[in-house]
Formats: sequence, C-alpha cells, structure tokens
Amino acid sequence: MPLIIEVEQEEDGRWLAEVPDLPGVLSYGQTRQEAIERVQVLSLRVLADRLDHGEPVPQMSSVFAVTP
Repeated sequence: MPLIIEVEQEEDGRWLAEVPDLPGVLSYGQTRQEAIERVQVLSLRVLADRLDHGEPVPQMSSVFAVTP
C-alpha cells in the first residue's frame, strides 16, 4: 500500500498536501504540484529518520498515491 497524499486548496489560494499515515507531515505550496513535491520530500526524510533510529515505518508496496 502506498502512502496516500491528500491535497486541498485553502481559501487564500495556497495548496496543502498531507500524508495522514505520517502524523505532522504536511506542506504548503503555491501550486498543487509544489505542495505534493514538498510533502513527498518531507515524507522521505521522516521515513529515513525513523529507519535510522530503528522506529517502525508503514508497510508499502509503492511509495506514494495522490488523491484529489
């Protein structure tokens, strides 16, 4: 199962992307694509940090899936 990225546009026009399976992993961008790219980078950093410290990471068959 890939990590799901939820994306929505805020009232001020910014885009918010969040990975619900990784609490606190969210990012804003001026465009939808920018928000998605930023949250992917942050997610990979969080997963790498967890692996470095021997913490559990979600089981996944691929890395990301984006929802509308």
